[in-house]
Amino acid sequence: MTNNFDSCLAKLLVHEGGYVNHPSDPGGMTNLGVTARVWEEWVGHPVDEKQMRALTPELVAPLYRKKYFDACHANDLVLGLDYAVFDVAVNSGVGRAIKLLQSCVGATPDGGYGSITAALVQKTQQEDPARLIELYCAKRLEFLESLKTFPVFGKGWSRRVAEVKADSLAMAQGTSQA
Repeated sequence: MTNNFDSCLAKLLVHEGGYVNHPSDPGGMTNLGVTARVWEEWVGHPVDEKQMRALTPELVAPLYRKKYFDACHANDLVLGLDYAVFDVAVNSGVGRAIKLLQSCVGATPDGGYGSITAALVQKTQQEDPARLIELYCAKRLEFLESLKTFPVFGKGWSRRVAEVKADSLAMAQGTSQA
């Protein structure tokens, strides 16, 4: 497939926004969608609020590429599906993103992207990429609705899933603009 990372990251960052530290969010201090824990792991040392507030898209792009986009095999996916899966990887973890994809293509949802999953994904996405994107986004919303924090964050999550779905379908049809 094609490398669509820059376009996917630009769309993702619209949803991730700037610095937040919501008391109900288990992620704690977060900027541009990157939690302090993830950033500390990436840079190899503790960080404070000032350092978290100073994050820029350019600083976090390599992290997003390696830990999420590459880790969820987004380059193996058709345009649009790559964005939907990448967005889930960032929002809910790489394993969850792959499990949702596996459940859409008939693979055992174990979170591993092996040869069976890869073959089923290739077959399914070539048959009807728009249907796969719609199914993936529906399964994502179903997962989010099952979370205990849905009453607090559900409205925003539901809006995000709808927007990601619309953007993903536009990408798949070649009508999206980054």
